Amino acid sequence: MEQKILIVDDEAHIRMLIEQTLEELEDEGVNFFTAENGEQALKIIQEEKPQLVFLDVMMPKMNGMEVCSHVKKELALDKVFIILLTAKGQELDRQRGQEVGADLYMTKPFDPEAILNKARQVLGLE
Repeated sequence: MEQKILIVDDEAHIRMLIEQTLEELEDEGVNFFTAENGEQALKIIQEEKPQLVFLDVMMPKMNGMEVCSHVKKELALDKVFIILLTAKGQELDRQRGQEVGADLYMTKPFDPEAILNKARQVLGLE
């Protein structure tokens, strides 16, 4: 089965940073998709059904919480593992993330090693 990761952030350098962090997974057959806003992300998730989504919370058009809620509750795509990325580490955001169905919550700046390990774990590449 083809493995897919979607990286969603409105800041190009963050998308690039995550992609570079995970690039060694390309050798293991993982395909990458990127989106710069929530609307794009939702479209890609519906079309490509990625196993893993790194999803920024603060974005234009549709924020990460809205995207996550839509994917988990309305589309019922529970096989999509969503990691919310945010600069805010407040407890309130974490609770909100759990409410909308996020599988994990990581704060920026993130540890590249942690991102790579989590991706390997979610995709079963360990």
